[in-house]
Amino acid sequence: MSVEAYINFNGNCREAVEYYAEVFGTEKPQLMLYKDAPADEDFPLTEETKDLVMHTSLDIEGSTVMFSDIPPDMPFTVGNNISLVINIKDTAKIRSMFSKLETDGTVGMELQETFWSKLYGFVTDKFGVGWQFIYYDE
Repeated sequence: MSVEAYINFNGNCREAVEYYAEVFGTEKPQLMLYKDAPADEDFPLTEETKDLVMHTSLDIEGSTVMFSDIPPDMPFTVGNNISLVINIKDTAKIRSMFSKLETDGTVGMELQETFWSKLYGFVTDKFGVGWQFIYYDE
């Protein structure tokens, strides 16, 4: 199991991650744009959203830091744009931890299968900390 940081941006993720890659001397980031994802009728893409960064990451001194742009229709608040990611290969543990955090918390995305993970969910705990759970299968 690993705990990693995830940082969201308001349309300037590409600029930020390229800057961080230079600052920390990492490999050039591989960018997944929203238009690269499979079509989803529940999440129609606008022209404004298509070229935003859906996901990228950098290995900074042995730690993975992940980045993305928030779609224009989602709320963005500087200071609340960082969450912690739990990567684990144990669905029972994911469900247990998620269930405990959602008590007195707010679920942003219920645990479910996605195109990037067998099980994924997002919850903000009662202290305002965002947690992403990803079934890690490698």
